[in-house]
Amino acid sequence: MIYLDNSATTKPYPEVLQVHQQVSERFFGNPSSLHQLGIDASRLLSETRKQILHYTGFTQYEIIFTSGATEANNIAIKGAALAKMNRGRHIVTTAIEHPSVIESFEQLKTLFGFDISYIQVNEHGRADMTHLKEVLRPDTVLVSLMHVNNETGVIQPIEEASSIIRKYAKEAIFHVDGVQGIGKVPLPKEMDIDLLTMSGHKIHGLKGTGALFLKKEIILAPFITGGEQELGLRSGTENPAGAVSLAKAIKQSFEYLNKHHDEMIALKTELEQQLGKIEGVVINTPLTHSAPHIVNFSVPGIQIEVLLHMLEKEGIYVSTTSACSAKKKEPSRVLLAMGKSEEAAKSSMRISLTYGQGPELAPQIITSIAQSVKKLKGMR
Repeated sequence: MIYLDNSATTKPYPEVLQVHQQVSERFFGNPSSLHQLGIDASRLLSETRKQILHYTGFTQYEIIFTSGATEANNIAIKGAALAKMNRGRHIVTTAIEHPSVIESFEQLKTLFGFDISYIQVNEHGRADMTHLKEVLRPDTVLVSLMHVNNETGVIQPIEEASSIIRKYAKEAIFHVDGVQGIGKVPLPKEMDIDLLTMSGHKIHGLKGTGALFLKKEIILAPFITGGEQELGLRSGTENPAGAVSLAKAIKQSFEYLNKHHDEMIALKTELEQQLGKIEGVVINTPLTHSAPHIVNFSVPGIQIEVLLHMLEKEGIYVSTTSACSAKKKEPSRVLLAMGKSEEAAKSSMRISLTYGQGPELAPQIITSIAQSVKKLKGMR
């Protein structure tokens, strides 16, 4: 089996599974309880927060543990906008964001009357910083921009966006969806981000784990009330085992980043070069400003789901669009925003890699794709 759908989810590290079981057995007390079992669980959570801040380098932030990035994005976006709504109701994002961001923005518009500006992207899928500067207003309270696009792998100009926001909308909160960048693409050292979200199962952690990093001075409206856990933003009994397993996944992913980055780049480069030689295949991921683990391509004129299942029969697992949108069978709105044709947007496929996968896999992958595409083209 060659698993190439790592942007949808990853296989947990054995060490992650092991530490989750160990903590579940030993630290099963409720961290809010006053007895020793609760105190031990609470201390473990506090230590885990410190470890994650150390591993990531986000030492000026606080951590809210969540069930994943979708929840973290909802907490960040709705919490920021609602906390600032008395000052303004203008919010800014792009049309290429994850559905959890887009739909949070649209809900704020529908329910609370917020005005949304969508930043344009160029033909390579990069957000237009000139347009960002143009749309910012005195009443802008929130800007949300993903670090790495989950479909195309395009890296967004986070540092430049931050500089523009601080100059032209000083009171606006800047949120970054960091899901596809954590453990793959280091954030700019001079970043000035207020809120950053991540998901455990994208970095070989467990499903149901994630985090929201927020600057200590940022105030958000509570998202889930009832117990004052997680700084009062996400009430409910904490999950020490999930938190510790997330810390383990982060630590190991950063270690793999240092050890295996070059071989993953080599595989991606080889795949892009060889895919470009297959008749009928169009590469959508640009050669520059893209993450080392994602290659997106289209095969206009074929049913892409048929190609996906043909590859699956050969033990190669890929995806179409994002996992959260795949079942809708609609054209990729990311590719449409980039100016791609509807036919190309309907026939896009994503290969997403992980560490430990090197260029030696390329021949089998390319041969299977080339033969399958040729067969499907001949059937038309």
